[in-house]
Order: sequence, then structure tokens, then C-alpha cells
Amino acid sequence: MQSNILIIGAGFAGVWSALSAARLLDQAQRDDLRISVLAPQPELHIRPRFYEADVHGMKAQLGALFEAVGIDFIHGTAEAIDSDGRSVSYTDASGQRQQLGYDRLILAAGSQVARPAVPGLAEHAFDVDQMASAMRLEQHLLALAAQPASPARNTVVVCGGGFTGIETATEMPERLRAILGADSTLRVLVVDRGASIGAALGAGISPAIKAACEQAGVQWLSGRSVVAVDSAGVTLDNGEHIASNTVIWTVGVKASPLTAQIAGERDHFGRLRVDEHLKVVGQAHIYATGDTAWAAVDELGNHALMTCQHAIPMGRHSGNNAAADLLGVQPVVYRQPKYVTCLDLGGWGAAFSEGWEREIKLHGQEGKALKRQINSVWIYPPAADRDVALAAADPMIAIV
Repeated sequence: MQSNILIIGAGFAGVWSALSAARLLDQAQRDDLRISVLAPQPELHIRPRFYEADVHGMKAQLGALFEAVGIDFIHGTAEAIDSDGRSVSYTDASGQRQQLGYDRLILAAGSQVARPAVPGLAEHAFDVDQMASAMRLEQHLLALAAQPASPARNTVVVCGGGFTGIETATEMPERLRAILGADSTLRVLVVDRGASIGAALGAGISPAIKAACEQAGVQWLSGRSVVAVDSAGVTLDNGEHIASNTVIWTVGVKASPLTAQIAGERDHFGRLRVDEHLKVVGQAHIYATGDTAWAAVDELGNHALMTCQHAIPMGRHSGNNAAADLLGVQPVVYRQPKYVTCLDLGGWGAAFSEGWEREIKLHGQEGKALKRQINSVWIYPPAADRDVALAAADPMIAIV
């Protein structure tokens, strides 16, 4: 009977897991192992770009790529994982309940924005977490042009001053002017619990964030939090109500709920603790990767973040190691000691930093050029060419 590596998810970690597993099987000249990817659509959604306009085009089709390297794609949404029975139940594209068995499972189901029990949040706030929700925001912004001018129409409140919040906020003035007119009086606010602008990202990068926000006219309400959202705006923890037709929630993420179906230790994001080979600790047949994995990146106590910077190389390692497990060959150790950031800051440019203290190396338009390269080339999957794709999936490729 043919052994099966089943990968749940077609995000960055899922795609690269599949390619890396195919690479090792190709090297071993084995055609008796099957690699399957289970996901709602054969597309890689370029999630790091969802703060931008024209989000509907930010995806890469995977059908030809998977066909070129011999990966089976299964249309469906995973619902339940039976780790004892080594099976996954899913709902297929026609709405029917189905089941798949596996010899090795790679959980690459990603993450989702955290939505705490803030009154009105679910009903009235937007987010840029998934393609559908980012498109909903875009449609809403476009529809603002048909509304009468008012402070509420022209005010956007971004809840959260982390990476997503900053990129969303600094991009927003240009997006609004394209819709409402270059002479429109706009107000873009970032509400953040941190004591100062960019506090969550540290002192190294905060001067660049401050300069970009000053240039764009983005205001910060530091040391504040949103306690309620309604159809007319937000209420802050000091009782102030800000009138806004557009409230965007960017505060925190959590791992896919599927992680809760696998026995194991978790961090506060819900990610499963994995060993140095990305196998879930305590599980013999299950790997976690990308945003579902609580993985050490070095020997200093640092762990992978929930970004494509870590998801891509983690995928290369998890896929390789799941295949190596079945082939009986030595797995490779996942380590990624170099950490960088490239934070988009709207018209001001971007800030590129190195190290966990985020020491700035490039800023302004130099940083922007690098950010464009990352967003338009580096994070996209390889071409549907078997040799090129398999070579790109080598886990030993040096990558930050």
C-alpha cells in the first residue's frame, strides 16, 4: 500500500513542505510515497501584502506547480484530526464529509487574527487577516466615496500598533486619497497600548515609524485600548468615543484551532511545541510547521515568529523531515539564527533591520526598494518547472 504524507494547508509553510518532501523523494528515486495537500483552494494567498490595495490579485496559483513535481491537491477544509487513527476528516468542495488516512501528517494550517470579547468587534470591525476579509475592507473603502463627507467617513481607526497595524495605517492615507480625492481632510489613528509610537517593535526601529507617521499624518493614541466598537466608531478605555466608519482590528494572532486536536504542549498563541526536526513533541507521526509550530530558531531562547520569514524555511525542513522519517534517512535540524524585518511605512519608504533588537540597516526609499522585492518576488512560489522548484525546496538554502 502506498504511504502518504498529508499536508494540511496551502500557505507558505504548506507549499514549501510539499515541495521539500517531493525533493527528497525525487533524490531517493522513490515513487511509492504520495504527497497530498489538503486546502480550500490550490492558491497561495500572499497574506503579508493584505494591507495594500488591489488585494484580490495577491495570490499565486499552485495547480501547475504541484502537477510539475507530482503533488496531489485535495480540495477541502480539514475539520478533525484523529492522531490515534492517523486520519483527517474534511469537508470537500461539494460540501460532503470525507476522510483521509496518513502515515505522516504535517500541520500547516496557519493562524488567524485573535478576536477577544470586545463588544461590537465581530459586528463592526474589519481586518486584513485573510483574503476574504481584506477584500471586504477594500470594498468598504471604495464605497466611502458614495457617502457624504463627514469626520466619521474620513476617519480610519487602526486598533493595534504591531507590524500589521503599522503597515496598514501608513498605507491608508494614500489609499483613502485615491478614493476620496487628493484634497480630502483625512484622519488615520493608531490606538495602541504601548507607551510610545512603535513601542511593540523596540527602540531601534521606532524613530523610523515615528518619522513615517509624521510624514503621512498618521496619529497615535499611545497607552490606550479599544473597549467597544459600534456602527459609529470606537470607545476607548478612558471613555472617549471616536467617530469612524472604518475600524480595523490588528491586535494579535492565534494558531489554527486544529492545533487543539493534537495532544501536546502549547504556547500562548496556541502553537504546538516541536522538536528540532519540527515533529510535535509527544507525537510519532505528526509535524507542525509555520504558524502552528512553537519552534526554537537558535540556542539563545528565540523562537520562530508567525511570519513568512520563518514559515518558508520551516516548510522546507518539515517536508524534508516527514519524508526522511518514512525513508529511514537522517532528518535535518531546523535553526534560523538570523532575524531581519522589513517594515513597510507608506510613502516615507520602509525600514529594514537586522537582529532581535532591530538595528536599522536601510530606511526610506532604499528600504522601500527592498520591501518591493520581498513582496513581489521573494515570497512567491517558484515557477512550475520541476528542476527549478525542487532545487528551491532544499532545506539547507541559507535564508533569513
